[in-house]
Amino acid sequence: MPALAIQGFWSGPLGIVALLAGAIVALIFLLIIFKYGLLYIQASLSGAHVGLLDLVGMSLRKVDPHTIVNARVTSVKAGIPTPTDKLEAHYLAKGNVIRVVTSMIAASKARLSLTFEQAAAIDLAGRDVLDAVQTSVRPKVIDCPDSKKGRDTLDAVAKDGIQLKIKARVTVRTNLERLVGGATEDTIIARVGEGIVSSIGSADTYKNVLENPDRISKGVLEKGLDSQTAFEIVSIDIADVDVGDNVGARLRTDQAEADKRMAQAEAEKRRALAVAREQEMTALDQENRAKVTLAEAEIPKAIAEAFRTGRLGIMDYYGLRNLQADTDMRKSIAEAKPGPETKP
Repeated sequence: MPALAIQGFWSGPLGIVALLAGAIVALIFLLIIFKYGLLYIQASLSGAHVGLLDLVGMSLRKVDPHTIVNARVTSVKAGIPTPTDKLEAHYLAKGNVIRVVTSMIAASKARLSLTFEQAAAIDLAGRDVLDAVQTSVRPKVIDCPDSKKGRDTLDAVAKDGIQLKIKARVTVRTNLERLVGGATEDTIIARVGEGIVSSIGSADTYKNVLENPDRISKGVLEKGLDSQTAFEIVSIDIADVDVGDNVGARLRTDQAEADKRMAQAEAEKRRALAVAREQEMTALDQENRAKVTLAEAEIPKAIAEAFRTGRLGIMDYYGLRNLQADTDMRKSIAEAKPGPETKP
């Protein structure tokens, strides 16, 4: 009777539903095994255990399980195991999980202090964290100035007015602690260039720089130009020094030419004033001559008036005319008299 009841149950509606549910559960389990089984076995055999349900949860959270498992296995094998939740968080933040783990391994091998949080922060800041670690281990050389920016040399002028054209090479290593928020290579190039130009400008003569160029580099290096930057300056080397123009002489020549033009302009101004004054005096002379002429025109009137009033007689008039004639004769003789002859 119980067997018949059981058989009747499985043949009934409830039995069919139970069979379908079991089939669905078995199918889902097979799918999970098929999709995540290899990853689960890979993680387990590598000693980097990741739960099967954790793998399913990664897919639900839109995290690539393969990336997380590979990063987890790599970190465990390198002796710096990283929890999966940190790896997932960095993945969800659009970070490069594999590169962060690789950089941590490189830092560990080089005996550098680099935690997962630091590496993740550097990666999320847009910096290449693996390249930063490699640069910290193997310093790189930066050209100053950067020829890609359109300048091949640093131009500076010593106190004696001679221009020097300099090429420098700056050896730097990455400072991992200041990589996030620290200034970039452009700041290093700008600071070193400014320091070199300032040092040359304070030199008494260009010969001092040519005789001892490393004095410039040492002086610049002592200024601590790598503060608040993502790099530590290892050395500054003067690669090439060329003598340029005599800027001081050219400036003095230009100044002399400018002074000459100013003097010429001032002389022209004085000449123009003199010409204007001469014209004024000529006009004044003409005005005075006109006044004299007007005054002379009044003489006949005065004589006629004197005749009418009886203050001037005819003999007095003749005496005046004789005096005028004598004066005119003497004047003509004086104008016609030749100068003294020059003896040979």
